[in-house]
Amino acid sequence: MISLSARSESFPIEGSFTISRGSKTKVDVVVVELSDGKHTGRGECVPYARYGESIDSVIELIMSLEDDIKNGLDRGALQTKLESGAARNALDCAFWDLEAKQKNTRAWNIAGIADMQNLTTAYTLSLETPEKMRESAAKNADRPLLKLKLGGEGDIQRVQAVRLGAPNSRLIVDANEGWTAETYQELVPKLHELGVEMIEQPFPAGDDEILKTLDRPIALCADESCHDRESLKDIIGKYDMINIKLDKTGGLTEAFALKEEAEANGLTIMVGCMLATSLAMAPAILVAQNTAIVDLDGPLLLAKDRENPLRFDKSELYPPEPELWG
Repeated sequence: MISLSARSESFPIEGSFTISRGSKTKVDVVVVELSDGKHTGRGECVPYARYGESIDSVIELIMSLEDDIKNGLDRGALQTKLESGAARNALDCAFWDLEAKQKNTRAWNIAGIADMQNLTTAYTLSLETPEKMRESAAKNADRPLLKLKLGGEGDIQRVQAVRLGAPNSRLIVDANEGWTAETYQELVPKLHELGVEMIEQPFPAGDDEILKTLDRPIALCADESCHDRESLKDIIGKYDMINIKLDKTGGLTEAFALKEEAEANGLTIMVGCMLATSLAMAPAILVAQNTAIVDLDGPLLLAKDRENPLRFDKSELYPPEPELWG
């Protein structure tokens, strides 16, 4: 019989982190543990108010399955028991971790991945004044890929400043739903001249139909518009890429399925994250194998991470050790 527990934990951010929707100085996560009495599997999720989630609501939803799990609910049945979202993600990843420990193997072997590769992750610069973003870029100018959080007014000045601070880094930008069509048409030609390679979620999800009519000289990536496979019907024709985040897909199981179906429909894959600890990043490393863009830098932005954290060598990210996950 499998026992279930869920709790909230907080981790301080190094300084603060700002996007178009606001700033924060700590991350609040939910940790799930599944135990068979000998082995314990763990998963972590980040409840996101943008999707109507809170720490309390996610823990309540997770714990509502306590009797089902005692009675044999497994990872396969979980996929239809809960909708995609943070709660299912933490449970799904805990099931993967528990199975790996029970079988004395690695989660990627269960997933059919024969050879795990180190990854190069983007490093995110939070939304600030151009001057502060240039300083941040200069401190990280040796990183091959920088991701810039943007917000509309002043964005060109921000990108110009970052380009000056890190002239040799590749640049991608994330508008976090903060632009209008007019902003897009004004900024995109200038961003193209500055060498920006990708724009993430320029318009609010559900208000992006206009993308079918706009030129796309820079690849567009769906983030808030893309949750699981059901999202694809509204993405094809508007975007060139999707950002797969486990908190949106509802776990690693759906993330693998989404990746396969999206690639079959000609979409390029980015694997991203909410701001969270190494425990949340670890399963995402599996789905991030052989993808175009990896954005799993969450632990690098924290002042404190977990024990047995992921290993980073600057922007090079290594697969997790079994003491952490999988």
